[in-house]
Amino acid sequence: MDAMDRKILDLLQEDASLPVATIAERVGLSAGPCWRRIRKLEESGVILRRVVLVDRRRMNVPMTVFVAVKVPRHAADWSEAFRRVIGGFPEIVETWRLTGEIDYLLKIVVPDIETYDAVYQRLTSRLDFSDLSASIAMEEMKYTTAMPTLYLE
Repeated sequence: MDAMDRKILDLLQEDASLPVATIAERVGLSAGPCWRRIRKLEESGVILRRVVLVDRRRMNVPMTVFVAVKVPRHAADWSEAFRRVIGGFPEIVETWRLTGEIDYLLKIVVPDIETYDAVYQRLTSRLDFSDLSASIAMEEMKYTTAMPTLYLE
């Protein structure tokens, strides 16, 4: 991984639809070597996949709810059941297992509070929890899917 790879990754993270020729021009390479570098980044697993980001408001899911989850027991069977349950909820767009007092953090996107309540009711009917605590996001202050490349060696 070198400075050229980092530049390529920065460009692709900003716009994955850029043609190889454009990327090559911006980083100072010819198209062939640039394409080979991109392929190497894909084959090594640095680039996992290329996706389209959509505007959640235009998708009619303007409300973001963060749900702190405390589990009744720390066991493999409960964790596997939890994975299966959350997998069936398209409204749950991220789930993180945490250290500290909170066991998991869910990021849920919905049109409104009534829809969130329906998601909450479905979730709690499928699995036992010690506690669920929701916080509604008031303002998105920073959002990016880009990973920092400054730490790559």
